[in-house]
Amino acid sequence: MPETLYEKKLKSLLASAGIQVNGPNPWDIRVLDPRFYKRVITESHLGIGESYMDGWWECDALEDFFYKVLRAKLDKKVSQFTRVLSNLAGILINLQHPSRAFHVGETHYNIGNDLYEAMLDKHMLYSCGYWKGADNLDQAQENKLRLIFNKLQLEPGMKVLDIGCGWGGAARFAAEQYGVRVTGVTVSSEQAKKAEELGQNLPVDVRLMDYRDIQGTYDRIYSIGMFEHVGVKNYQQFFEITSQCLKDDGLFLLHTIGSKRSSMNTDKWTHKYIFPNSMLPSAKQITTASEGLHVMEDWHAFGNDYCKTLKAWHINFEHHWPDLKRAYDERFYRMWRYYLLSAAGSFRARNVQLWQILFSNNGITGDFYVSREAGELIV
Repeated sequence: MPETLYEKKLKSLLASAGIQVNGPNPWDIRVLDPRFYKRVITESHLGIGESYMDGWWECDALEDFFYKVLRAKLDKKVSQFTRVLSNLAGILINLQHPSRAFHVGETHYNIGNDLYEAMLDKHMLYSCGYWKGADNLDQAQENKLRLIFNKLQLEPGMKVLDIGCGWGGAARFAAEQYGVRVTGVTVSSEQAKKAEELGQNLPVDVRLMDYRDIQGTYDRIYSIGMFEHVGVKNYQQFFEITSQCLKDDGLFLLHTIGSKRSSMNTDKWTHKYIFPNSMLPSAKQITTASEGLHVMEDWHAFGNDYCKTLKAWHINFEHHWPDLKRAYDERFYRMWRYYLLSAAGSFRARNVQLWQILFSNNGITGDFYVSREAGELIV
């Protein structure tokens, strides 16, 4: 059968990134259904993701494949129609309106604690670890927590707010290791249930609520991997809340995935299958929304560590799949594998970023040096 125009174009694009169809390298792809070519050219990431879930193509090294695709900027050389539609939806609609606040909790974080317990570290932290000096996932995640809490200069007896607390792992660690009292909020009922179960006998209070309903004042605030669900139309309100809830001499740390360009929405595949109504903030959007509400004290980028974290999650997921497949089908397996490894390739290619940003309300006076060491605090 002669090649179609779609096939010729996609093969040419892939070749420019060092990828062959039916080639000998682990990052080369094997096309099992010829409809794949048109679907990718016309639907971009949605098409390539869904066609992988449908078994239309295979690749032995998905992370390497996406690293090469994104470093060659092939995502900009296929149809941008879905991206235009996503941005238009973000402009016209507040996709993170309070009425939608619990949607991501119900559809992603509530899919099964068994899955997350199998995939994550012992603290159940679903965010980027800090791999400097670490050789395993548990150590990288504890490094991340110590890095955050040392930047915040936690002291015993402080009242701390955790916005987007997940299963409560960070809150429990802060209470146990630093002697603070933590209030955590989440939009996932399953996370809240598990956090309550694991946090008994600790000064940790986990609440099922939208961040817009937070009240009270706190010595310190942190938010780890939650800002990706806030949305550009709500960034200023988010920072208004953190500013209002933070004591005059307090500190607030934001740990978030970031985008190298400003947009109004996420890509269609991620929105449809993984994180509905999510979007990645740009540096410009963060600084614009926080201006006049907080003083920025430090900005720390370590995006490649998320590649390492995602690969560690993938290893755990594959290891536990024989047990997990009793509750999840083959299409879910392919979706989840694609999600973890495509994201790993994206961070490795620096297509997306990971930032920790430290804020105060009024500015820290005198000498102030923020360490990059997980076990060291310099003030």
